[in-house]
Amino acid sequence: MKKILANDGMEQEGIKLLENAGFIVITENVPQTELADVINENEYIALTVRSATKVNKALIDKCPGLRLIARGGVGMDNIDVDYAKSKNIQVVNTPAASSLSVAELVIGHIFAMARSLDYSNKKMPENGQKEFAQLKKTCSKGIEVSGKTLGIIGFGRIGQTAAKLGLSLGMQILAYDPFISEANLELDIPVNPKVKVNIKTLSLDEVLLHSDFISMHVPGGELITAKEIKKMKKGVMLVNASRGGVINEADLIEGLNSGHIAHAALDVFNGEPTPKKEILTHPKISLSPHIGGSTEEAQGRIAVELAEKIIHFLQ
Repeated sequence: MKKILANDGMEQEGIKLLENAGFIVITENVPQTELADVINENEYIALTVRSATKVNKALIDKCPGLRLIARGGVGMDNIDVDYAKSKNIQVVNTPAASSLSVAELVIGHIFAMARSLDYSNKKMPENGQKEFAQLKKTCSKGIEVSGKTLGIIGFGRIGQTAAKLGLSLGMQILAYDPFISEANLELDIPVNPKVKVNIKTLSLDEVLLHSDFISMHVPGGELITAKEIKKMKKGVMLVNASRGGVINEADLIEGLNSGHIAHAALDVFNGEPTPKKEILTHPKISLSPHIGGSTEEAQGRIAVELAEKIIHFLQ
């Protein structure tokens, strides 16, 4: 029997598809240090992971029986893709399955920043009874997102989905992507015929200069430092739900403390799973624990897409 180790778990929709195709799926989570031995002992031919399990050169070398590595999600920075392929191991991922979930989280953070929802949720339990009037005054300086400009850095599937949601809210969209010159977006709203919007990407400097909100949708690398922050509007609000380190965290804190950045929202961090205390406790940072693609609907889509790709490549 062909055996698959879903080391970071898999939803039942995907497991059922694989079992119906004749595969055995094991969802036991094996520690990184024991992974190679378990794969070899049980003769697994495929390994599925999310972001937790690392599939590096050392693991690949120890597992000559692996024929496929499947990543549930978009980025594959936890997999040595080129080395795996050099060993004739197929590597696949699910780039589209979680786009809507990540984009909706970004919009959620934008609303939280615009109306001080994260701040009020922290302060109301502590001071709501004694300082209700003062909290009301502090949190009554919010802004509407309609009519504001949303800058999107990285205009792939997730960036375009975030743009569609922003357009539906009445926002203006500016986008930067070195590999995409334009995109035709079809808005998923009950209009017949559906509204289509063409977005032409701009330079990074133009997006930084003119955006009220800026959201990151890139695969990694340090992109926003003090240099880029100086080019932004005073009072800009930043969201990062892509990869930790895209925004230099020390420069972000400096920008927040100076008031140049009004607010930030982070779903990803340097040093996960132990983000810096100054990030976690900063009053102007809205936080979530790397849950961008973690909705029930997205997990189901990811499982089905993974299963279909595994069946296609291994049958």
